[in-house]
Amino acid sequence: QVQLVESGGGLVQPGGSLRLSCAASGSIFNIYAMAWYRQAPGKQRELVAQITSTGTINYVDSVKGRFTISRDNAKNTVYLRMNSLKPEDTAVYYCYADINWRGGRGFYWGQGTQVTVSA
Repeated sequence: QVQLVESGGGLVQPGGSLRLSCAASGSIFNIYAMAWYRQAPGKQRELVAQITSTGTINYVDSVKGRFTISRDNAKNTVYLRMNSLKPEDTAVYYCYADINWRGGRGFYWGQGTQVTVSA
């Protein structure tokens, strides 16, 4: 079985920074795209940033210049560095991965980590 475990969320003041991590575990052969989504109360889940296996990166416009996605393929881990945080960044952040493993290929989600930006 494949599992994604996130860490790094918390409470931060506006203008502050956080770094989220998401590690995939299991009998993994390779991981294609990895991404971070977020869902604020009363809103739909939205894609924040995505990074492919070849390093192509996309961001939602609202985080460009503030957030940085990266991955460590040796550790099957994706990171999201969030700087200059704003109250509107408050949400539950979920990692996502397209994984090829012993059981086949599938799309997997982490359990979510809360990020709260407030004074």
